Amino acid sequence: MKKLIIYFLILFVSFTGCKNFLDEDPKGAIVGDNAISSVEGLEAALTGTYKGLLRTWARGFLTASIHCYVMGGDDLSTYRGGNKQSFRQADQFAVSAGNDRIVQIWSGCYKTIQSANNILNNYQKVTGDKAAVDQIVGEAYFLRGLSYYWLVRGFGKVPLITTADFSPDLLTVGTSEPAAIYALIEADLKQAETLVGDTKRNPGRPNKGSVKALLADVYMTEAGWPLKDASKYALAAAKAKEVIDNKATYGFELTPLDKLWSGGAASIGTSEEVVAFHTSDQFGGSANAFWGNSAQPGEEGGWDDFVAEIHFFNKFPEGKRKDATFYTEFTKGDGSKIAWQNSNAKHPYYKKYKLNSPNYISSMPVHLVRYAHVLLIYAEAQARSEGTPSAEAYTAINAVRDRAGAAQLSGLSAPDFVNAVVDERAWEFAGEFTRWFDLQRLEKVEEANAAANKDVEDLTPIGTITKEDYWFPIPLSDASINPNLGQ
Repeated sequence: MKKLIIYFLILFVSFTGCKNFLDEDPKGAIVGDNAISSVEGLEAALTGTYKGLLRTWARGFLTASIHCYVMGGDDLSTYRGGNKQSFRQADQFAVSAGNDRIVQIWSGCYKTIQSANNILNNYQKVTGDKAAVDQIVGEAYFLRGLSYYWLVRGFGKVPLITTADFSPDLLTVGTSEPAAIYALIEADLKQAETLVGDTKRNPGRPNKGSVKALLADVYMTEAGWPLKDASKYALAAAKAKEVIDNKATYGFELTPLDKLWSGGAASIGTSEEVVAFHTSDQFGGSANAFWGNSAQPGEEGGWDDFVAEIHFFNKFPEGKRKDATFYTEFTKGDGSKIAWQNSNAKHPYYKKYKLNSPNYISSMPVHLVRYAHVLLIYAEAQARSEGTPSAEAYTAINAVRDRAGAAQLSGLSAPDFVNAVVDERAWEFAGEFTRWFDLQRLEKVEEANAAANKDVEDLTPIGTITKEDYWFPIPLSDASINPNLGQ
């Protein structure tokens, strides 16, 4: 009982500040050195670890909070009026410590970290099937690395916590520099790479290729701002190449766009999913709530949470990928049609997140890394590391362009090729969770937003964007309790 009380205390005070902790299902709350004594106990603890990131409305990646987190990019905006203040803060680079959307990512990541720490600090006591234990432990390392990766890119200096047990020191824990956070992320993913199998146990779980792909993404980010370790480009290229060369083993391949973004069952569990979480609208707290109403205009009963930036939409190359990415004509309640220019929001919307059967929740997946990411990571990292794009780098980017119906590239200089890949990532992952982080690592936030905000209907930054705006403030729920978390 003492350890259970400590568990809730540390979740409430130090890790998340989440006021909803009393509503949690205790089935996932298996904590402490005496709590995990079997493979079944480890598995139950791992289920709880996933729920840190996958708790609808409370925390993590299952609502439009994930879009709010990346709204500093030039591909996303929000409705000017209504109850969209948290989204507008992110879009206008004026995020307050009390932003109720940003804290959901913070609390979800730290909930998962706490639960993963519990597994990683106690699994040695478990006897049983070694292969099963290795898989569980590998997934725990993967989830902790993924969580810290989202935290360090969003907040920069964050608390680095590797214990699941409470101590008074945690109430005054300070923040660690990004380099230390990235070192742990690398170590965790390298451990996961040795432990996780080649085949996904379930569609929403990682396999070895998933881990390699995420590590490649981490390496490429480390090569840019703020670490600027250019030696990581070669590591990113090599790791992405391992995934490409073994895609049949891992079950990865590009999926036709009409299937990938079908808005229904065909989009679930495709070969494109490298790192993806699966959801269910049949179980409370496990449904995806950013597909559907969040992504729809008010004219269609939607919530207008996120829309496409007009400048970005206008720049987007014409063709079947643009048609699959956006929708621009809406059907009003009386059956009449209205063009986006005449709608209340006066913006195009993302067709990617439009459901066949309109609803506010769905069983659609959360794509964090698609196979297209792997191809474009390889293309960019190879060209940057070797100073010239190889034939294989052209093959990688052209595979993505072929699917989009775009002309193949050839004969470009190294700088032009790299720019083409960065642009390709913008078009391919529009409205997803990539563009903001690309602008951040390449130090192009200021430039992209200056260009994006020329249209009178697009929200503009409040004040001048500086490097301080690349990171969010520590959420008030924790900073007000722990003075050492102030920035």
